[in-house]
Order: sequence, then structure tokens, then C-alpha cells
Amino acid sequence: MPAGTAPFSQTEYDRRIAQTRTAMQAAGLDLIFVTDPSNQAWLTGYDGWSFYVHQGVLLGLEGTPIWWGRQMDAVGAGRTCWMELDAIHGYGDHYVQSTERHPMQDLAGHIRALGMDSARIGVEMENYYYSAKAHAVLTQDLPNATLADATAVVNWQRLVKSAEEIAFIRKAAQISDKVMATAIDRAAPGVAKNELVADIMHAGITGVDGAWGDYPAIVPLTPSGLDATAAHLTWNGDPMRADEATFFELSGCYRRYHAPLCRTIYLGTPPDAVRAAEAAQLEGIEAGLQAARAGNRTSDIANAFMAVLDKHGITREGRMGYPIGLSYPPDWGERTASIRSEDQTVLQPGMVFHFMPALWMDTWGLETTESILITADGPAETLCGTERKLFVKD
Repeated sequence: MPAGTAPFSQTEYDRRIAQTRTAMQAAGLDLIFVTDPSNQAWLTGYDGWSFYVHQGVLLGLEGTPIWWGRQMDAVGAGRTCWMELDAIHGYGDHYVQSTERHPMQDLAGHIRALGMDSARIGVEMENYYYSAKAHAVLTQDLPNATLADATAVVNWQRLVKSAEEIAFIRKAAQISDKVMATAIDRAAPGVAKNELVADIMHAGITGVDGAWGDYPAIVPLTPSGLDATAAHLTWNGDPMRADEATFFELSGCYRRYHAPLCRTIYLGTPPDAVRAAEAAQLEGIEAGLQAARAGNRTSDIANAFMAVLDKHGITREGRMGYPIGLSYPPDWGERTASIRSEDQTVLQPGMVFHFMPALWMDTWGLETTESILITADGPAETLCGTERKLFVKD
């Protein structure tokens, strides 16, 4: 596949690789094996639903990165990666779910062929896609190598977004507004939740003018009533009911880039306690946005929001957000910095976060969130345009 047909410019991929190599040198690593599909895509452009088998990217301190995976998926790598075909390697299907051999044996052979079998090799140990068995086999087959934990080495390089990435996120935000408008328009007593979610997913995949919809890394989260006291429930076939709140945690997705957005809909007349919490939450969000300035820290956003909640007598625990961008299931977060009181990450222009100060109370939940861009001057920019409020429908 000729360079230049992947989602981004070659200059952009060169920047990413150079930045990652600087981090590798700082960590004393000669080679990294990257299994997180988001990191693979960020470095090479690879995009396929193949992360249920062993695959990854080998990146040394020089030369072209190598994509390695199942042979049938090497074809997809040739269609989506920016590298030429000689940098794409596949292993045979006799390795897949075998009790007699393991794909890491094949990977070890490639590492030996590179002359790196005595190198210090970084692997993403705290990762959904790198198993304990994989680590054990790779360790056994490379007895002279040193396998070091390189968890999030690539993730941290993704924290500040390029102009090309921000353009993708803005398209995702347009789709987010569309899917949220669909949820607000269709929500009514008696509407089956699964039918509403079907409409939401149709709107997201259809996309908007100039931006087709990709599948989001998290499915729609749409709990109602007592279910909305929990953070991560999906949907069922029950009808929506009067006098219940439903929060919608959704995201548009464009070429794997996300812009999550949450809003809450109340069918009927909201109780005074819900209205009071809404007022506190909205005031706190505005305070957090004012604190989300370049040079401040992620903790400043959290502390600004919590100071408002304290003033209103509301107790809340847990983090209030995380970086977003390019992601695959099961999560659209980047798993690096967090918006919480103890996190001291310095905010820089180009960082993008899901600012998510949701409230889960004893009998209801209230989610109102924003995808925000840290700018060079002033408070953070909110990327979606949906009105920030509790939506009330009869």
C-alpha cells in the first residue's frame, strides 16, 4: 500500500514515530511490541476488527515499523497501513486457538530475525490485548531478552493531538450532536429502549454531511430510573416510563476518533432534588471549564468542580474525566491522565478530554458531560453543540 493512503499524512506518522522513539530511549528500550489496537492504528494506520487474536506492531529505534498478526488479517494491514508490504508479516492459522503452539512463538522468530533477541523489549503488560500466556511464551522463547513493562509508553505520546487529529474529532463531535438529538427527539413514555437505541445507532453510523459514522468503542449506555444509579448499564426491551430520568452516554465516531457526550432526559416533572442537582452540576461544569486552561493541571478542573458541589452539599467520589481520541473497544478513553484531585498532569493546547462529572444518586442518575479541547488561550472549548441542561419531556 503506497504511503499516503492511510488516514493521515506521512509527516504525521513520522512525527508520531519520532516522538515514540524519544520515549523509548528515555525508558531504555531497544524495541517495543505494541498490542493495543489504538496504539497500532496511531503508529501505522492499521484498522480492522481482528483484535480478538494476537497481533501487534514492532517498533525499534530505527527503520520502518512492522505490523505482525494473523495471515488473513495481514491482507487488511496491507489495505490500511502506510508501510509497504515487506513490513507486514502474518502467521498461519494453525497458531490460532491451538493447544500445541502459540503465536508468540512466531513473533519470537521475527524478533530473532531482527537480531533483537538479546535486546531490552517493552511490552504493554497492563493491556486488554496482551495476555499472561502471551507474556509467558514470549519470555520462554526469548531467554536472552529482557522484557520490560512498556504500558502506556505510546498512549502518553497521543495526549496532545495534532491539527489533523483535531479535525477528525470535530467531525466525531458533529455526529455526537446528531445521535444525542435523536435520543432527545425519540425518548417518550412507552418507547421500547431497544428501539430507541436502534435509532441512535442508525444515526451514528449514518453520520453527517462530510463525515460517515464509524462504530464507537463503547455501545450506547442508556439506563433509566434505578438503573441510572449505576454507571455502565446498556439497554433492555422495557418501555420508557413517566417520572423517570434516563441518561444517554453516547459518542459519534469518525475514523476511530471519538467525542463522547452525555445528557439526561426526564419524562415528566423532575423532583426538586433533581433540579437542585442539575443547577449544582451545571455551575460546577462551568467552573471546571474555566479551570481547564493551558498551564493548569487536570486536578484544577476536578477541584473547581468539587468546590461547587461542596458548596451545594453534594458528595461525589471518583474521577471526572479522561483523555479521548482514537480508540477501539472496549473503551474510548486513552488510559493516561485523569481529571481528579490527585492527578498533576499539566494541561497543554491540543489535549482533548471527556469532562465527565456525572452524578449517580440513590434513586436516579444525572449525566451531563462535554468533550473539551484545551486551547492556547482562555478556557477549554466544548466540541459539541448540544444545549447543556436537563431535558424535560412530558
